[in-house]
Amino acid sequence: MAKREYSFYPGCSSQSKASSINYLKSTQTICQDLDIQLNEIPDWNCCAASIGYGGGGELPRISLSARNIALSQQAHGQQDIVATCAACWLATREAKERIEHDSDVKSGIDAALGEIGIKIEGAMPKTRHMVEVLIEDVGYDEIKSKVKKPLDGLKIAGYVGCQTNRPFGIDGESYENPKYLDKMIETVGAAPVENYEKKASCCGGALMFSEPEKSQALVRDIIEAAYDGGADMIVTPCPVCQMNVEVYQGHINKTYGTKFNIPVVYYSTLMAVAFGRSAKDAALDGQMIRATRLEDIANK
Repeated sequence: MAKREYSFYPGCSSQSKASSINYLKSTQTICQDLDIQLNEIPDWNCCAASIGYGGGGELPRISLSARNIALSQQAHGQQDIVATCAACWLATREAKERIEHDSDVKSGIDAALGEIGIKIEGAMPKTRHMVEVLIEDVGYDEIKSKVKKPLDGLKIAGYVGCQTNRPFGIDGESYENPKYLDKMIETVGAAPVENYEKKASCCGGALMFSEPEKSQALVRDIIEAAYDGGADMIVTPCPVCQMNVEVYQGHINKTYGTKFNIPVVYYSTLMAVAFGRSAKDAALDGQMIRATRLEDIANK
């Protein structure tokens, strides 16, 4: 039996061949080493993410996350619901709080779920981001104890983004200058960029599809600040941030005449490599901009 068990909500981007399948694979790798069991919610659905705010209506949007909560209770009781995706975590946690504190929303959700024959039973389980589990339940000391290949010589910009930082944030962290990614970077033996001024800035999210010039301007500043700090790579806890900051560097180079080519990885990738796992286990093959320095460490 695993030391820790959680009800797991993977989210759409972690499906096979989706944009952050490498996030899922590297997370599964570190969970093996940390003796964490992630129990997937059966028949989970999309949280609605950005598109849910685009005209679908509040009740349908919240109902999608409420369905996941009800299914989690059915399958895994009161196990904390854990998501790796910042948007999935945010949507699920918002749904929980709205249902708990707004009687009109609760009545609407009860009616909506009743139409498909399910309901939320009593108190809802906690909804947590994977980094909360790593920080609060596992802790930096235990993470450090698993490090077999310290990431010596790497300087990394910890790009938190906005969704894991606002409106809920990680308990005990500053909204303006969260430190948990910097601490994770130090824990695996690398050096964080000090005073990374864009660490909590927005990448534009889904604006990258509707108004790309605005989102790309935001991403340009995020990358420039990382380079200004001497970063070898950028690390993030958010699939949308990872995609926007990595994938569009070529477009930004054409628009602004820059020469960006900086890897953007997940904290779970860093941890998997530091834990001594292979490049495949760390899902480094999922990078569009290869993280060659991490590959070299993994292949030692």
